Amino acid sequence: MTVTLVSDISRPAPVPAPRAADKPVLVGLTREKLAEALRGAGVEERQVKMRVQQLWHWLYVRGVDDFSRMSNVSKDLRAMLEENFAIGRPEIVEEQISNDGTRKWLLRYPPRGAGRPVEVETVYIPEEGRGTLCVSSQVGCTLTCSFCHTGTQKLVRNLTAGEIVGQVLLARERLGDFPGADVPAGAIVPAEGRLVSNIVMMGMGEPLYNYDNVRDALLVFADGDGLSLSKRRITLSTSGVVPEIPRIGAETGVMLAISLHAVRDDLRDELVPVNKKYPLAALLDACRAWPGLSNARRITFEYVMLKGVNDSLADARDLVRLLKGIPAKINLIPFNPWPGSAYECSDWEQIERFADFINANGYASPIRTPRGRDILAACGQLKSESERMRKTDRLALEEMMIAGHGEG
Repeated sequence: MTVTLVSDISRPAPVPAPRAADKPVLVGLTREKLAEALRGAGVEERQVKMRVQQLWHWLYVRGVDDFSRMSNVSKDLRAMLEENFAIGRPEIVEEQISNDGTRKWLLRYPPRGAGRPVEVETVYIPEEGRGTLCVSSQVGCTLTCSFCHTGTQKLVRNLTAGEIVGQVLLARERLGDFPGADVPAGAIVPAEGRLVSNIVMMGMGEPLYNYDNVRDALLVFADGDGLSLSKRRITLSTSGVVPEIPRIGAETGVMLAISLHAVRDDLRDELVPVNKKYPLAALLDACRAWPGLSNARRITFEYVMLKGVNDSLADARDLVRLLKGIPAKINLIPFNPWPGSAYECSDWEQIERFADFINANGYASPIRTPRGRDILAACGQLKSESERMRKTDRLALEEMMIAGHGEG
């Protein structure tokens, strides 16, 4: 197998960051919070509903990043907005394009208070008839899952709702995905159908440890007069923060994915340490309590295939028993290598045997096609320092892939 690592990283002109964090950012506010902000800035009550609708349209339908472009808003109001608020967009630090078309952006947010600027990664995966954006919810992660590259980066802070929504706006802008908007110089214009049609909260961080901000962002994503994404095309992935699972379902109505990866508590304690606090029995009870759980609203269980660790047919049998009675789909994920990882991907033939057994027992078990491995954009590979990988690390990754670690 020949592997070519992407070394030609495009460096677009930086997108201006929001002006100093002393101004409230409008992106990411729910309609109610946006109304409160406008009242606080002096907008008359009788005008608030109309102004919220205008701003919502410009921010999420037209995707503008400058108040001066809001042509049906009076000059006086635009001046007031400019003085009191920022729209809020991250800066693109680097952009990488995989051999398979996957795009990864390293995004920088300005400092908050006395803090420093922070960086996260966001990934766009073009597929036939749809485009999926993998969105981050935290800078770093607290969970330290042993197979996950992101888990090697300590948590720096939660992202705000605006910083989460800003990833989607930035991606849509780079993809030329706003109707009527000018495509910026150097933008990647997708083929027909390759737009941001699906969002997965599967990037850096544990979304349910940033509950309020993630909930508000999900509500903005699904608002029918803005980004207008179907709730069935928005998926939140959690490693198992049990108390918040039924709650996020009731408050947002989005789809649920569980990072499962093991069928025994002793092994899951090692792979997904949050299991020590919320073991499998409690996790599955929370899944059974998922609002609207049905064949039409199945839960997706993510299961990374680790050679000699969790990939035996005995594990497959236990997995079927474990999920009995839960409408579910089981995504099998070939392990994606990263420099320093201690695991190998299961052999492809073993992954297929595992999948065949699960399918024969009534559960859909697609094998996820690895995407963006050459730019560390695949599942479990995100880390905001990865764009600065040393040459030796890039060579180590290439050697692992050539040797067949994670091949498939």
